[in-house]
Amino acid sequence: MEPLQSLLESLRAVLGKLRDGESKENSDFVTQDFWDSLGNAFKATSQEATKISLAFSKPPVPSEVGCQQLSEGLLNAVLAIATLYYSLPKVQGITLRKAVREAAADVINGTVQLVDVILNSRMQSLSQAQLASTGSVWEACDQWEQLPKDNLSAVLALASGYLDVVKDAIDEVEQAAASGDDPYNDVLDDDEDDAEGRGNQDTYWSEVDRRLLAPCLGLMKASKACLKKLLGALKAHGKVDTSEHVAQLDDLADATQEISPSVDELALSLYPPMNHAAVRLNAAKLSSVLKKVLEITRASHISAEEVPSWVQFLDGAVDHNMEKIKNLTQNVLGLY
Repeated sequence: MEPLQSLLESLRAVLGKLRDGESKENSDFVTQDFWDSLGNAFKATSQEATKISLAFSKPPVPSEVGCQQLSEGLLNAVLAIATLYYSLPKVQGITLRKAVREAAADVINGTVQLVDVILNSRMQSLSQAQLASTGSVWEACDQWEQLPKDNLSAVLALASGYLDVVKDAIDEVEQAAASGDDPYNDVLDDDEDDAEGRGNQDTYWSEVDRRLLAPCLGLMKASKACLKKLLGALKAHGKVDTSEHVAQLDDLADATQEISPSVDELALSLYPPMNHAAVRLNAAKLSSVLKKVLEITRASHISAEEVPSWVQFLDGAVDHNMEKIKNLTQNVLGLY
């Protein structure tokens, strides 16, 4: 079993370096060759993981030589994936590189778990854990087909994911607001254990709280509209034909990734007992994030020749809602 233990250590080392590694600038980089090679490496890893899993699914276990060969086969396939990731130049896009790195890390992490399970099994039969680990490697290897093949596709995938999260946050707050003054109405049951909680005013919105909800929801909806409009602009005008355009897409990805967590923080602070200072702080943070996204959009190639009307409209909407939030929290914070 020594070759397996050595394999496990090597896989962990590859995984660790992958997360910290830098790209190797390659003037001979050919896009299609890269994706073809990466696909082959993912398939080879899947096949080698299957071989090693089957070999250790029942007695007798492979000989020392057989175990060494199986270990080398899997390690070489994984090293091919890591090497290909390093060969992807930064000029192709930081967002694209992150997507490839995450996919590669998923595969390698899956092989680490598989080998670890094999080492800790009794080798009497194919365990449920070994089946699950093998399946995880297959699933991770299959995802290469869904990987974005350029930086524009990578940014679009990220922004779409952020939009879904923001939509969910808005829906939850709107549903809570529609339930009346008690947003926990559908959570707390009217049984004896919750009798005390139901009478606690900390679980209710005050009239002042409800007035503050409206502009906060307005700011959250501006976030949703910003992402939707940004996706449309990216699809219509996004380009990866120059390094400048690729870099601008990365700037947009960096800025938009702050939207959904900022929306979540604001949404969480809206539930009673509402701390108006925290609400104002979170609203200001979200406002700043949106302003940054709009500014980067305004200066990027996806705005074509003139600033889109939606950028100006949303810029005004963010200011309008933030001003309302400031006015409603002014007295509470002692600001004049």
